[in-house]
Amino acid sequence: MVKTWFITGTSTGLGRLLTERLLARGDRVVATLRKPGALDGLLAQHGDSLQVLTLDVTDTGAMRIAVADAFARMGRIDVVVSNAGYGLFGAAEEASDAQIERQIATNLVGSIQFIRTVLPHLRAQGGGRIVQVSSEGGQIAYPNFSLYHATKWGIEGFVESVAKEVAPFGIDFLIVEPGPTCTNFAEGMDRAPPMPCYEDTPAGEVRRAIASGAFAIKGDAARTVDAMIVAADAKAAPLRLALGSTAYASISQALAERLRQLEAQKAVTLSADREV
Repeated sequence: MVKTWFITGTSTGLGRLLTERLLARGDRVVATLRKPGALDGLLAQHGDSLQVLTLDVTDTGAMRIAVADAFARMGRIDVVVSNAGYGLFGAAEEASDAQIERQIATNLVGSIQFIRTVLPHLRAQGGGRIVQVSSEGGQIAYPNFSLYHATKWGIEGFVESVAKEVAPFGIDFLIVEPGPTCTNFAEGMDRAPPMPCYEDTPAGEVRRAIASGAFAIKGDAARTVDAMIVAADAKAAPLRLALGSTAYASISQALAERLRQLEAQKAVTLSADREV
């Protein structure tokens, strides 16, 4: 059965590859990007199966118009993919106010407003699935990515809550959490000017590892996208899907340590209740 998808952030990376894969199997795609022209080759190849919209997710008003137009034009949209985003690289105090505001406006507020925008349309058509592209960084944290992690932890909490709100309307969510993957993510990062005082800290270590190529990137973009499609096609999707061996190892270790700390503090935790 042919499906219709709405995907943000399709000019490069996982969004672009996802668009290519879906079109190749015969699905219809509404693809958004900030700069026109990046998908001209796909448009020429796939014709009416691909609708391309120029959209910046930080412009909520324009996004609402574009989404309404897409639902009206396509009739029904089965899967909505919130993918637009990028990384801000640098220790917390290295980043400028403008860099922080742009990171949060794009990755967190943009994703929140996009989901809020599609919900009425999905309700009206009787349901649908929303895929939020997050990261292993939605459950763990590396030095030098504090603002990026803030957006990913934030959007995962938002989605987990909204999923409970809209389940009665036949709307469900899939949060995808890839580990480090061979895409253009690093090239697209916004980098804060480094401060010498962080040179001999964990932030400096991560900076040097990335600069030297020693930071392990095990994820394969094509296999990641294929796994996303399989999960999005499933009758019942998991709320979270970690992808890649690095994501599996880092998330499982983080969750085990969190549980260990919770259990170690159990007596203190329970002591905070009122006496009855």
